[in-house]
Amino acid sequence: MKQVDLLYTGKAKSVYRTDDPEVYIMKFRDDITAFDGEKKDTLGGKGSYNAEVSSFFFRYLEENGIETHYLGSIEPATFAVRNLEMIPLEVIVRNVAAGSIVRKYPFKEGDRLDPPVIVIDYKSDAHHDPMLNDDLIYALDLVTPEELDQIKAMALTVNDVLSEYLDARGIILVDFKLEFGKYNGKIVVGDEISMDSMRLWDKETRASLDKDVYRFNKGDVMETYAGVAKRILSPPREESA
Repeated sequence: MKQVDLLYTGKAKSVYRTDDPEVYIMKFRDDITAFDGEKKDTLGGKGSYNAEVSSFFFRYLEENGIETHYLGSIEPATFAVRNLEMIPLEVIVRNVAAGSIVRKYPFKEGDRLDPPVIVIDYKSDAHHDPMLNDDLIYALDLVTPEELDQIKAMALTVNDVLSEYLDARGIILVDFKLEFGKYNGKIVVGDEISMDSMRLWDKETRASLDKDVYRFNKGDVMETYAGVAKRILSPPREESA
């Protein structure tokens, strides 16, 4: 497999075609952004941490019966993925009220959302990723009702799998974003699952372990990313007697 040309450059990742039309190469850059790109920086090593965590989570989901676009790591900050027909939806699963849901609705930060709340945004930089309801999704002809049901069910299954995994390592999965695409007509998980796309809190201190550290100047971003990556890739904590 040989890298051919640049297909797409996002805020923090670049995707390249290869000489195999079924395979793309995804490179995680050290760029970090917030507030719809208004805040930008480059942090050495950040791409490698996100790629390492994404790679692990994709493998873990596959082991638990959830299909993804992941094919394998190539080098630090880089892995191979299936060429998906991406669905322009950002599917956010919220377990705890935080971020925009607190600003827009009468929730208090830290409120447990049981059952989890699914919020779906239209993935469009030109339209600033507006929130969609089911009727708008169908009117825009983005997916069928059956496909939307499948996407929601997959998102909740991913939530169950990751919440349990992280809980065993002293981490609360507050919320996270998923993207989906079709491969040979089958819907699979795409994009990334990393500190950039998740909101994570320490179970004991409620300290942020994700991009909120950068958004709101809560501390050393790279120290946080390094620490949470180590926890995610480590065995579960033993419960104290």
